[in-house]
Amino acid sequence: MIEFLKTIWRREAFYPSYLIGIWINPSFIIRRGLIDGLREISPFLQKGKLLDIGCGSKPYEELFKVEEYCGIDIEVSGHDHSSSKVDKFYDGKVIPYSDEEFNHAFSSEVFEHVFNIDELLAEINRVLKPGGKFAFTCPFVWDEHEQPYDFARYTSFAIEHMLTQHGFKLIKLKKSTGYIETVMQMLSVYLYQHVLPKNNYLRIILTPLVISPINITGLILKFFLPKNDNFYHNNIVLAEKEKNMRKTKERDTSLLLSGNER
Repeated sequence: MIEFLKTIWRREAFYPSYLIGIWINPSFIIRRGLIDGLREISPFLQKGKLLDIGCGSKPYEELFKVEEYCGIDIEVSGHDHSSSKVDKFYDGKVIPYSDEEFNHAFSSEVFEHVFNIDELLAEINRVLKPGGKFAFTCPFVWDEHEQPYDFARYTSFAIEHMLTQHGFKLIKLKKSTGYIETVMQMLSVYLYQHVLPKNNYLRIILTPLVISPINITGLILKFFLPKNDNFYHNNIVLAEKEKNMRKTKERDTSLLLSGNER
């Protein structure tokens, strides 16, 4: 019975339902926004070989119907790997796979923990086939976590710029929540982390009574208050590796050499 309840708890952490998760998951709004967004873009990443960057326990693997699902993670980070399903560890510099080996790449809630994001994006581009799809999520509003390995937050504008700089074309960017939902989620997380008793059993009892009603109120108010998504939790992104990237680099190199000869 205990193992069954643990299975439900783990499931509701990443796939929160309105029937159960809304009552037991203090981060229901942000997690529900994430899974809804990923379900929208995952159909674009089907078949072939997929690389999950910062895979951890591979919680979203079931969304991608591919022939081979590979996961990498960094060995020393803000969390342990007791439940991880890492295929290869990444040294923070070079992804341990060959050029153009993957049809797709995916990463969720990882980029805020990457200090050298430009190097990582260049590596993702390297291991993707031309035209390969690249999906990821990263936060805009969330508290510091996995300290001290928390380095950045990204706006929608920054994401499009970074992708363009590294040979990707933005296909879709969705903001997971609106202003009022984000405010109410941050309030409920604050109360859960800093006001409720530290005893886990008391937290389990008090979450449906104290925390969940705040999240539910946020979900209701979004239908009545003016819509605004300038303050939101997560970017949910679908991009594509430019098919003519190699030719563009060759042309740029050729122009550079020609210029040096003058």
